Amino acid sequence: MSSRLFAITFDAHQPERLARFWSGLLGLERADDADDGIALLSGNDAGYRLGFRPSPARKTAQNRLHFDLTSSSTEDQRETVARALELGAHHADIGQGPDTPHVVLADPEDNEFCVLEPGNKFLAGCGVLGALACDGSQAVGYFWSEALGWPLVWDQDEETAVQSPDGGTKITWGGPPLLPDPGKDLHLELAPDGDQQAEVERLLSLGAKRLDHAPGGDGAVPLADLDGNEFRVLTHR
Repeated sequence: MSSRLFAITFDAHQPERLARFWSGLLGLERADDADDGIALLSGNDAGYRLGFRPSPARKTAQNRLHFDLTSSSTEDQRETVARALELGAHHADIGQGPDTPHVVLADPEDNEFCVLEPGNKFLAGCGVLGALACDGSQAVGYFWSEALGWPLVWDQDEETAVQSPDGGTKITWGGPPLLPDPGKDLHLELAPDGDQQAEVERLLSLGAKRLDHAPGGDGAVPLADLDGNEFRVLTHR
């Protein structure tokens, strides 16, 4: 059994508004078969979607997961920042210094993201959605490598990264210490290749934990990874 990454999904107070922001920023088209909430086709070699699910959760701290957007030139970086601000983003302070070459922004619901300077060799060829950068342990990087069947492309000094064999967005983990749970964040959604319950059992055997709340109306089973981040296993599709 295995799963594929079906979506990276935002908790959203206003899913329609947030979807319009990311669609406008990245030029993404809407998927017409979203089961719950709204989804955009990422157009990324890693094959996932961007999802926006309604959530009443209140954001209490910096997100553990955020996107790093790549730039082809300094002008491209400036244009991306200007477009994001025009669409409703704002500058965010997460402790970066004044000489930091990347720009830290937050979308209209305060989800942080970075617009990287050109020349990032680690994300070369990954596309505009270069990385989903996660705060997390080395062990959780190993877990997600096994869960998705994506090979480790970085494993050094407790920092890890995985990437689909098809390329596209890398998922990275920065090692300890772990940020507090922000309450409102991004989440991974997995589509099993076969029986949903068999895949849930496989993920539990890798170290995932069951959550107390019941499956959603779409039949998705909520679990938590080794660092306590919630993710969902969808029904087979």
